[in-house]
Amino acid sequence: MASSSSMLLPTLRRATAFTTFPQTASNRRQAIAWGRTPSTFARWMSSSPTEGESSDSAAAAATAASTNYPFEKVEKKWQDFWMENQTFKTPERDLSKPKKYVLDMFPYPSGTGLHVGHPEGYTASDVMARYWRMTGNDVLHPIGWDSFGLPAEQFAINTGAQPAETTTKNIDNFRRQLKMLGFSYDWDREIATTDVNYVKWTQWIFLQLYKKGLAQQSSVSVNWCPALGTVLANEEVINGLSERGDHPVERLPLRQWILKITDYADRLEAGLEGLDWPSGTMAAQKQWIGKSEGCNIDFDVEGSEEGDKVSVFTTRADTLFGVTYVTLAPEHPLISKITTADQKETVDDYVKKTSSRSDMDRTASKEKTGVFTGAYAIHPLTDEKVPIWVGDYVLGSYGTGAVMAVPAHDERDFEFASKFGLEVKWVVEPKKNPEEMSKEEAFTATGVATNSADFDGLTTAKTKKAITYNLKELNKGGPQITYKLRDWVFSRQRYWGEPIPIYFPVDFLEGVIPDDVDPKEDGCEHTIRYDQPIPVDESELPLELPHMEDFQPGDDPAGCLARAADWRYFQKDGKWFARETNTMPQWAGSCWYYFRYIDNKNDEEVISKKLDEEWMPVDLYIGGAEHAVLHLLYARFWHQVLFDLGYTQHPEPFKKLVHQGMILGTDGEKMSKSRGNVVNPDDIVNAQGADALRLYEMFMGPLEAVKPWQTSQVSGVVRFQNKLYSVVKKAVENDDVKMDEETTKILHKTMKKVTEDIESMSFNTAISAMMVLTNHLQSLKENIPREAAEKLALMVSPIAPHLGEECWSLLGNDKSLAYHPWVEYDESLCVDNTVTMGVQVNGKKRGEIEILKDADQETAMSEAMKQGRVESQLEGKDIKKIIYVPGRILNIVAK
Repeated sequence: MASSSSMLLPTLRRATAFTTFPQTASNRRQAIAWGRTPSTFARWMSSSPTEGESSDSAAAAATAASTNYPFEKVEKKWQDFWMENQTFKTPERDLSKPKKYVLDMFPYPSGTGLHVGHPEGYTASDVMARYWRMTGNDVLHPIGWDSFGLPAEQFAINTGAQPAETTTKNIDNFRRQLKMLGFSYDWDREIATTDVNYVKWTQWIFLQLYKKGLAQQSSVSVNWCPALGTVLANEEVINGLSERGDHPVERLPLRQWILKITDYADRLEAGLEGLDWPSGTMAAQKQWIGKSEGCNIDFDVEGSEEGDKVSVFTTRADTLFGVTYVTLAPEHPLISKITTADQKETVDDYVKKTSSRSDMDRTASKEKTGVFTGAYAIHPLTDEKVPIWVGDYVLGSYGTGAVMAVPAHDERDFEFASKFGLEVKWVVEPKKNPEEMSKEEAFTATGVATNSADFDGLTTAKTKKAITYNLKELNKGGPQITYKLRDWVFSRQRYWGEPIPIYFPVDFLEGVIPDDVDPKEDGCEHTIRYDQPIPVDESELPLELPHMEDFQPGDDPAGCLARAADWRYFQKDGKWFARETNTMPQWAGSCWYYFRYIDNKNDEEVISKKLDEEWMPVDLYIGGAEHAVLHLLYARFWHQVLFDLGYTQHPEPFKKLVHQGMILGTDGEKMSKSRGNVVNPDDIVNAQGADALRLYEMFMGPLEAVKPWQTSQVSGVVRFQNKLYSVVKKAVENDDVKMDEETTKILHKTMKKVTEDIESMSFNTAISAMMVLTNHLQSLKENIPREAAEKLALMVSPIAPHLGEECWSLLGNDKSLAYHPWVEYDESLCVDNTVTMGVQVNGKKRGEIEILKDADQETAMSEAMKQGRVESQLEGKDIKKIIYVPGRILNIVAK
């Protein structure tokens, strides 16, 4: 018959590193329970008894579940207490103590509120913040709102309201939900990127970038969608149409603000060294930066009177003698100059046709297209004529917008050459058996140079160096480092974003007196001098958005703010000026919010040097892996600029990074409103409590793993919660119970396990350990030691804080446990003196004994002979040999 406590024990199947418990007969049964099949966890988490459980077991479970733990009352009580007493207010730094800055990637407050996937990361960070407070750290754990951006604007458009109104309403709902879940945020540090004072400092940082030459205007080829009135990212354009609405998209050169993040490419890559980040995220950052060391090569254009050149970058300079054509991107500025008259119409039609396709669409296409310009380039080493083609597989936004084509040694070039009947020259062959090299496909591996004049016979590495040196000597190229990283297009043609604090002079027709005209009026001819940008004086910040009844995007690439004429145009010192009508992207506010949390009431500076020194860098940053590249890259860029300007002493902002795994819907798909698989945390909290939600999300599996949500399984942690509460109440009723040796050992092993698991953020196995301890204490019936109950309340509190506080209070403690010292374990009590050994007869296991680790052979044999199966196997036989290794093996050889 299974014991009444065995119902919780199968969960230890998941705690693979669990410390061995004392090998009593009861625990041997527990060990058998832990080895059940993988379906055990799902059965245990359901509300019905597991297979093999007796009616007594089920009755005990029902009793535990019916324990009157009033979660609604308890959770409200402690949430009110924490708010009234400002329990989690960030302390003034005590420099004699360590500090922990615990940060969540702050949420975008959507109109739909949180779903159950969102609290996973917030719960993990809260567990660590609570644990670190109890281990003697000064802790900063803030929260805020990423409240600007296109989604908020679109939501306002759809609901017919103002973005400021809908955003405030959404923030109120998110705040309510986060408080409902008992997170230990310092609400005095709350910020929103839309706060006027926050906008001021975002704009101030932009001005620092501008003054440093890192914010510039440029004509950038973008995906402009007139119907949506905005520029679309490459991923949002499919076959020339917008992903949302299937509207036509044009490829247009628009005036844009760019941030020269490429100036920091080396720093951004080098700065990753030494950070405690997931390896996949580190790799993603490096791949996005895309540092390449290679060679720049100049091909003169035949017959050019202006000395035009086609410059290319390659990492395979060793294949230069295999170049048989050069391909330009359709956006390349040389095309219109070098295309011959007889090819002009063909080339123009091709360029126009490809202009509407996004970069992603073009590179993803398997079909190779292109046209000949009629022009030729001159090979820099052989002086041979090389035809110049236009092909949409070459991107104007990447590299030089031109490639030297070596079809023999590049798959893409080989396919293009095969389609258009272009020459293929083989200039690299394998070191071994070159005669076996197939010429039915490109040979892309390294090898030995051939058909390469004086360089024949050199290895690929030596050929690269030699040709690069030769080109440099001839002034036709040389070594170069390039990056995939592009400068950051910072402009948005939308309303709901930070205004860019730049304005421009306005010119009128010759002879017109500025005081006599008004550019706000229709028919007033004027020119905005975009070539003469003027930064807004810092004393005039923040530059606020104007109120607009109609803030929908239009077909004007200048953006909807261009329609706010009273805001856009202004007079100063007798002259007219026009404000920038582009706004900043949503990324802007999220680039530096971690700074503002530290000093969010400071009106004089972005952050005080004292507080920067005391709290930075962020010690733990938790957020989704979907932000692994852009947000982290942009935030690090801004941070490194502020570091260079002396506003922070720390070169990197985020010391340790953790990505929580996605929680999927019950259908195994990503939660989304359109799929109808969203689970609202309000429903779970109302039915089973905030701690139940927190416990379940931390118990589902490893934090980083992707996991499907199953509401039916929440009842499993509810039973644990109720059982723990019941155990504590019994300990209160029997205050004078002393701990026996077995309980002492289980307690200390649990304290060690939970401490180590929280340190490693292995919350699921920490909960498993507490479940086992709770089961053991329950098995003691009326003899539950107060000390064990207190330690259990302390251990559960970071994960289930309301439950922990209530149990602590029941045990007679009159202060919150939020800052009570964490549990301490005795290492010597975590080591077992006994072991369980298998007993073999003639090499086959026939029984099992429990003895002291250093027991002698006589003792081992004495215990073995008490085993019925061992005794029966030896009956009528002579023992010929005994093989005994203390603590490991006992093998009896008998005939």
